[in-house]
Amino acid sequence: MLNEYDPSRDVEWNSVVYIRIQKLLIQEVLMTPRLMIIATLGIAGLFGVAIAAAAPKKEAPLAVPKGVDAENARHAQAMLAEGKRTFRYDTFGSEAFWGDALQLHKAIAGEKNGGVGPGVSPKTALSVGLKVDADALPDALKKQLAAGKVNLDDPATTIALLKLNAVVGVTAFANPDGSVKSMGIQCAFCHSTVDNSFAPGIGKRLDGWPNRDLNVGAIVSLAPNLKPFTDLLGVDVETVKKVLASWGPGRYDAELNKDGKAFRPDGKQAGTLLPPAFGLAGVDLATWTGFGSVTYWNAYVGVTQMHGSGTFFDARFNDKDQYPVSAKSGAGNTRDKPDRVTAKLAALHFYQLSIPAPKAPAGSYDKAAFDRGKTLFEGTAKCATCHVPPLYTEPGHNLHAPSEIGIDSFQADRSPTRMYRTAPLAGLWTHQKGGFYHDGRFATLLDVVNHYDGHFKLNLSDANKKDLVEYLKGI
Repeated sequence: MLNEYDPSRDVEWNSVVYIRIQKLLIQEVLMTPRLMIIATLGIAGLFGVAIAAAAPKKEAPLAVPKGVDAENARHAQAMLAEGKRTFRYDTFGSEAFWGDALQLHKAIAGEKNGGVGPGVSPKTALSVGLKVDADALPDALKKQLAAGKVNLDDPATTIALLKLNAVVGVTAFANPDGSVKSMGIQCAFCHSTVDNSFAPGIGKRLDGWPNRDLNVGAIVSLAPNLKPFTDLLGVDVETVKKVLASWGPGRYDAELNKDGKAFRPDGKQAGTLLPPAFGLAGVDLATWTGFGSVTYWNAYVGVTQMHGSGTFFDARFNDKDQYPVSAKSGAGNTRDKPDRVTAKLAALHFYQLSIPAPKAPAGSYDKAAFDRGKTLFEGTAKCATCHVPPLYTEPGHNLHAPSEIGIDSFQADRSPTRMYRTAPLAGLWTHQKGGFYHDGRFATLLDVVNHYDGHFKLNLSDANKKDLVEYLKGI
């Protein structure tokens, strides 16, 4: 019987499991009657029945992984652990912006707790999409919550949750007297949610899942000091708040502080849906418009969006015509000291690439229709021409001009590529809230199918379209 699993001894434990599994497989093969007969006849023919009837040869000891293989295994385990810590808990020094500059922690704490205004209660925090990690809650607190003995209308409870590191993606920094002096955010702020296993908005973490409930604009607009935004964009506070309010749940504008385009030409909001950060292993470009790879985006977001202290370089943002704001601010050549981002990028990348796209739950789609839809996806409907299984994007350079996919170029033109990426589709069932495409322009999967049916003149029947939808729900 194996010893109880100990995460701190991953490599040792995995080696023991590996050896024992191999022994079981060898024993099973040797005990297969047909193989035993063949082996016996072969040996008898060569050496005689007496030798064949002799005791079996003693097994050679199986080799324990060592040398380069063992070192690679240790390195992989260390990278996974470090990357997960970074993804979940590292603020990259962003508290200097969200806390010290914007003073957002004061709005969360409220006047009664040393801040300003009414404060943010747990109920309010949950209503704007913030999530609570149930595993970070002490058992006693869980029992009190379950019994309804915790005041979820009191901002002081929010502060207590922050101090426990229980609010996904947010960290509070305390003074010696226990009051909150600052706050920072992590990657998990936008790219994690919870499974709601304890209560709505409270449960086990789901890293890589986009938080389509998170109203980033509403949260940021609470900040007592929005001067960093007004100074950068050259507008007043009311304009900043109008822009922040336009995004709504599950959306964020990661180009606003580069090009200053707060709204589309038609007057609609310019934010894009928060994308998943799972299922990206093997995928070339990782953003809606193909800015760069996963690790590029980590650096871009860590330094220029989370406002961590680090290094980010991309000369494309020096273009005064396309990016007037960043050309003026120099954001494309940011070199903060100390650099708290760059050393974390490798492990963060490694961890994100290790997160698989989650499988659709049984019963969440029609299996027979799924099978028919798969045949259509890979055949008549031609979906697999671009969404190549099992990556569901092109192996290689996965970009297309707006005209190729039949939509306007507004968001593409905000990218240095001026193109749109073929989005990977695995795990699509996890992020249907908010719609589809980069801006949620298609409310349902059927709307997406209808768009391509018309654009490519596929002449699909209604039954074909329904089957395709079931396939998309199940992959």
